[in-house]
Amino acid sequence: MRKIVLFMSVSLDGFIEGPDREIDWHMVDDELHGHFNEQLAAMGAFLNGRVTYELMAGFWPTADADPASTGPMAEFAHIWREKPKFVFSRTLERADWNTTVVRDVIAEDIMALKAERRGGLPEGDLALGGAELAAAFMRQDLIDEYRVYVHPVVIGRGKPLFTASDTRTTLRLAGTRAFGNGVVLLHYRRR
Repeated sequence: MRKIVLFMSVSLDGFIEGPDREIDWHMVDDELHGHFNEQLAAMGAFLNGRVTYELMAGFWPTADADPASTGPMAEFAHIWREKPKFVFSRTLERADWNTTVVRDVIAEDIMALKAERRGGLPEGDLALGGAELAAAFMRQDLIDEYRVYVHPVVIGRGKPLFTASDTRTTLRLAGTRAFGNGVVLLHYRRR
C-alpha cells in the first residue's frame, strides 16, 4: 500500500512561512533541490492544499523555459508538470496541469487512493504538502512519514507547521541528513 509522506520546509522555530506568506528564507541550493527532485520524482502523486497548489502552479509549469532557472529547477518543472496532482479545496472550481480537485479529506477516500495500484496513478507514495492540509490529515491519522527540512534561520513569527491538536502520534526516526547549506532533514515514520 502507498504511504502518505509529508514533505515540508520549516524555519528552526517551526514556521513554514513568514507573517506575510514569505518563503524567501528557504535555503534551496542545487544540492538540496537535487535531493528534492530525487525524492519527489519517485512519488506517485502530489497532494496539496489550494494555497500550496496555486503557489506551485504560478511558477513551475514554465520554470524550465526561464533562462534564470538552474538545472535542478528545470528538472523539477518537468517532474511537477507530469506528476498527477490532487488539490484539496472547497473553493477552487478547476485546476490544470494533470490535477484533480478534491473537496474534503475523507479518510475512506484517502485509504482507497493509497490502495490504488492500477487504472490511474503511477507507482509510488503520495507526497503531502501544505500545513493546513497536513493538519487535516493528522487529525484523521493519515500521515505515514514526516520529512521535515529544517532551515537554519529563526524568523520569529509566521504560519507554524504544526498547530494545536488533540491527536498524538508516536514516530520513530528513520534517518537524518545534513546538507552543505545547513538545512537538516528529519525523517520520521509512524511506529
